[in-house]
Order: sequence, then C-alpha cells, then structure tokens
Amino acid sequence: MTATAQPLSPASLPSSETGAPPSSLWIWGPWTDLLIGCGAWSAPLLAVAYMTAQAHTRQWAFAFYFLALLFNYPHFMATVYRAYHTREQFEKYRIFTVHFTLLLLLPAVLTHTIPVLLPWLFTLYICWSPWHYSGQNFGLLMMFARRAGLAPEPRERRALYAAFIASFIYLMFSFHTGPSNDDMVLSLGIPASWAKWPSIACAVFYIVAGGWALSRFARRSNSWRVMVPLVTLFVSQFLWFVAYVGLQVYGQLQAQQTRYSSGMLAMLHSTQYLWITSYYQRREARAGGQTNWGFLGYFVTLIAGGIALFVPLPWVVSRLAHVDFTTSFLTFTALVNIHHFMLDGALWKLRDSRVAALLIDSREKAAAAGESAPSGTGALAALRWLAGDSRGAHWVRVAAALLLCAWGLMDQARYYWMNVQGSPAALSRAAKLNPFDSSLLAHIARLNERAGDSSDEIAMFMRAVKLNPRSRPLRHSLAHALLVAKRYEEADRVYREILAGYPNDVQALVNEGLLAQRLGRPDEAIDDWNRALELNPSAGNPQLYLADALATRGEEQAAARHYRAYLQIVSAHPEQYADQSHQELGAIIKVADAYVHSRHFAEAAFGYDAAVPLAEKDHDVSMESIALMHHAVLAESQGRATQSALLFQRALVVDAGYDDAPSVAADWAEYGQFLRRHGQPERFSFACFLRAEELLQQKPGPERDTIAKLRAQSEARLGGAAAGVRRDREAVLKEATAIPATAFTR
Repeated sequence: MTATAQPLSPASLPSSETGAPPSSLWIWGPWTDLLIGCGAWSAPLLAVAYMTAQAHTRQWAFAFYFLALLFNYPHFMATVYRAYHTREQFEKYRIFTVHFTLLLLLPAVLTHTIPVLLPWLFTLYICWSPWHYSGQNFGLLMMFARRAGLAPEPRERRALYAAFIASFIYLMFSFHTGPSNDDMVLSLGIPASWAKWPSIACAVFYIVAGGWALSRFARRSNSWRVMVPLVTLFVSQFLWFVAYVGLQVYGQLQAQQTRYSSGMLAMLHSTQYLWITSYYQRREARAGGQTNWGFLGYFVTLIAGGIALFVPLPWVVSRLAHVDFTTSFLTFTALVNIHHFMLDGALWKLRDSRVAALLIDSREKAAAAGESAPSGTGALAALRWLAGDSRGAHWVRVAAALLLCAWGLMDQARYYWMNVQGSPAALSRAAKLNPFDSSLLAHIARLNERAGDSSDEIAMFMRAVKLNPRSRPLRHSLAHALLVAKRYEEADRVYREILAGYPNDVQALVNEGLLAQRLGRPDEAIDDWNRALELNPSAGNPQLYLADALATRGEEQAAARHYRAYLQIVSAHPEQYADQSHQELGAIIKVADAYVHSRHFAEAAFGYDAAVPLAEKDHDVSMESIALMHHAVLAESQGRATQSALLFQRALVVDAGYDDAPSVAADWAEYGQFLRRHGQPERFSFACFLRAEELLQQKPGPERDTIAKLRAQSEARLGGAAAGVRRDREAVLKEATAIPATAFTR
C-alpha cells in the first residue's frame, strides 16, 4: 500500500461503509496489528540498531541479508503474486505486468555494459524507497480510520498527507546534505547550513499538521481504543523518518543511506506489507470460494518466489558473462524494487471498490467482491496449468520451491563465508561458488595483507578493480597496498586515475600530494594539499603536510599558520587524531620556532614549555629532547645562560633513552660549544665532542666531518691534557652535565 493509495470519499464508499463502523477494527488481532501492521515494534528495533550497529557492523549486515530472504524478498513476491496469479488481474494491469516489465530489460543491459549508469539507477531506488514506505503507512492509517468509522474529511486527509510528505522531505534532506558517503548513491550536495532549518521546519510541520488531524479524529471517535492504531502508525512514521534520522544528523550515529533505507526500514516495511497482503489474499481466496487457503503455504510460495526474483539472475549473469556479481546484484535489486514501486502503486488503491471491500469492510458480505479463478487461453496456458490442482503441477511447484530455497541458502552461505567468517577456508569456499565478485576478491586481498603477503594482496585488488573499475574504495585499497609495498609510481598512477573521475576526493588528493613530494614534484604536492583544504578545511593532515612543505622551503611564517590550524583541528577532534601525538608535538615545536624567527620570544618559550610535559606524558623522548634543546638555544640568545644550561642538561638526560645517533650527537656537540662560549674548562667541551664523534662513527657525512673538526680544535687547545680526558671520558662527561647553574651566572 503506497502513497498513491487514495482514501474513499463518503459518497464513493459502498453502502456498508457510510453507516455504522465495521464489526471489527482489527486485521489479525490487536497485538499483531499494533506490533507489525502499525509498527509498534519500531522503537525497540531501532533502539537496538542504534546501540549495536557501529560495534557489530558485519553481524548486522549478515542479519539483514538473511532477514531479506524471509521478509524482504517475499514482500516483493506478494505484489507479483497478486498481479499475476489470475488472468483478470494480469490483464487489468497489463501495462505493468507486461510492458513496464519488458521495458526494464533495457536498463538491466545498459548498467551492465555502461557501469557509470548504475549509481543513477541505484539512487533512484534508494530515494524512491522512503516515498514507498511513507505511502504504505499513510494508506494503512486511512484504512484503520475507515474501519473505525472515522471517514476523514478532505482537509483532515490533506493535512495528514502533507505531514507524511514533510517527513519524507526531511529524510531526503539527510540523504542529500553534503557529499554522499556511498559511491552507489548520488547526492545533491546541499550545504548543511542550508538544510538545517528546512529540515527542522519539516519535522515541526509533521508533528503540528498530523497532530491536528488526529485530534479531530479523536473528538469524533466513540472510544479511545479506535485511536490506538492511528496514533501508533503516526508515531511509527515519526520514528522511521524523523527521530532516527535526527540521531544521524545531530547525534553520533553514522549510517549510510543504503544501509538505512534498504536495511532497517526495508525490514520494517516488508513485515508490515506481508501482514496486510496476507490478510487481503485470505479474504480474496475465501471470497472466491477457496476454503483451504493457509498462511504457511502462501508464505512458502512467497519465499520461493522472492528468491526467484533476486538470486538466480545475478548468479547466472555473473557466472556466464564474467561480470562483477556485486554490480549485477545491485542492478537487479534496484530494478526489482522500481518495478515493485510502480506495480504496487497501481494495485493498492482504496478508491478501488474491490480493495476497499476486502480491506475496510470486515463483514462476510464482502465476498460478493470475489474474483474469478484463473481462466482464459493462449500464452498463459502453461502458467495456468502450473497454478492448477493437478498432481504433476503440484510436484513441479514443490521441486521448483525446493530448488529455489536451496539456491537461496547457498547464496546466504556464500555471503556468510565471505563477510562474517572471513577465514582462508571460508573465502576459498565462497570463491569456488562464484569467483567473479569484486567484494570477495577484496576480502581475500585484506586477508593476504594481514598475513603479510603484499604481492598476492596487490594481485587480488587488481583483479577486483578490473571487475569493478568504478569502485573508489577498491581503487583506494589498491593504491594503499602499492604504497605499503613502496611501488610509488604505480600508486601514483592509481591516485591520478581516481582524481580523473573524482576530482574532489580529499583522501586521494592528500595521498597524491605525498607521492608527488616523494617523486620530486613539490609544487604539485602543495597544489594537491591546498585543493584538499579548499574542499575540507577541517581536515588536519593536509594542514600538517602543507606546513612541513612550506617550512622546507624556508617559508616559516606561512608554515606556522598551517601548523596552528592543524593544532586547532586536533584539539577540536582529539579522538580522531589520537594516534598523531608525535605529529602534534612536532607542530607545537614548529610554531614555537616560527615565533623565534618573528622575534616573539615569549610565545616561543611558552610553546616549548607546553611541548615538554606533553612529550613526557606520551613517552616521546625525541620530541621532549627537541623542545628542550630549542628552548635552551632561545634562552641563551636572550642572555639567560643559567636557564639555558639547565635545559641543555635536561635534554642530555632525556637523550640517554633515545636511540637516534645523529640527533643525540648534535645535542652533545651543541652543549660542548655552549660550554666553550661560557668559559667553562675546555676538557668538558672536548669530552662532549668525543661523545658526539663516537655516536657518528658508523655514519659518515658532513655532520660527522663538522664534529670531527670541532673535536680536533678542542684537542689542540688541550694539548697533552687531551689524553687524560680520553682516558676518563665518562667521568668528565658526568661532571660536565652536572655543572651547577651558578657557574653560568655573569
């Protein structure tokens, strides 16, 4: 029952509808009707999904995949069953049962041959789904109102209809605000600031307009009990489209459009649909004289038929044509849904006297609206025989149902092995069933990554990309694997391909900038990072990389601006950058260095002092040493030799736990020169230069040559005393690092 369902006006109702209310308000019974039909179980189910979806993503994905077999697929088959199971219905809706069905073959072929069309088709399905769900809730609310004898007045109906449209628009704003988080779903990219107040207005309008209409119903009703299903449906619509989506927009819940629209909402809608259509089919069967109708047989038929709609075609196309199973499955999913939306909108109209008689009038005299049994000749003869009562037809139906159920269970097993179990043996079993699946190949690649097999990982990602070349996540994964394997030129080519199709991909811009810098294209790297910041000013890493690049160029002040921006972003989102404490400390020190160059010495000293305790807390000896050494140099330049000496000595103590020989050697050499500049005995400086030269013994280069020159000069000054210092070097160094601060007071 969809948004195209039109409630009857009093004049157009059958005579039984304009008098006293029907003998029963309920369809299957109050509890079943309220929980399933009116969606009263939405609140606990949505609460469970909200609390557990992020922590158990893979388990939820499999749960919905399995529930689709039991509820989602059958609910599509319920519409097909109603439209095709009699000749009268088939002919009545021939434009949908024949012409529109054949027309859908064209997009099926096009999306397999031109993959760029698939997101457009899939987006149509994802955005149409909530409209379909809203229409069913609205139609059921109208049905219960009429079963209660509350014929809605035109303005009441219009207010409710507008309220349901407002809730749908609210959901669409959430889908189309900002960039899409799913490559299969296109977004209008509405700025969040533009969408905020219209979204709030839609939510308020839903409550006010719908509440007004329901309050008028309540004043006309003879009992509060008749209002329970109406209010429950109204609240369910609010939970589906306003409350839960509000948690996504304004709370901490992050859910993809596809996961919500085709996951939780689809399951709630499907069970609701099966609840009402099974009631309709039971009454129709009895109206036609079929006294042996049973829900179990009907439900098994729907399960088998639902599997036939969704499972065989993607498998056959993928295996025979060697196309990506994931792409094929998404294509047929979108097409079956679109066909369902169109056909369902034509079938379920309360203005249809037959639908009204079977859904609204609970009296047995509705049997007069019964429909003739299958009849006719011609092309439908085989189908009529198959639907008949002969023993041969019965066993053919049983065999087909068993085959389809087995196929559906095989599909479930493959999905479980691929997504949930994820062991080498499970993935191997899944690959034997169908190796032409980019998602499966990606899982195998990640398993190889964890096993440390980079060559197989890259090979699998390459196969996956070849099967599904439009997939950005697959290309990103391939590029990352190439980066880890240090195949930089190949990774650079993959990122360029991503940016050719998606020029606003921030992650690709950031990583391409890193590769450009490594491959000797620094200007291109800076351009990439600037572009990334234009697209996402709140991204921290491009701020940091850009700052480092500018600092290398000697543009300290420009670099400092980006370091400060990086620090502001990190402080605003500490959980997102929890693993970047080392980079954060480096940025603090770089900002302080920039203050030194601009002669803002107090700000520089504050920065160095701030970095030291943070480094101690994180046990980051390298950054602690750097902060102390830079502060020591600053203090000396300002004539604070006493403080400078203490800072140098603290830095050398910290260096004892630091295994970076060049950095530690530079610190000892700097301290030796400091001691000489402040008139300390030459033996102390000589011992410092000896330690620095020893640290660089295995590292030839200009740094070692400079320190060797300092050592030679100091040794020449000491003359014969140098030998004694060499012999007692450790004792001399201990004495040099314990010189009291008062020795540096001028």
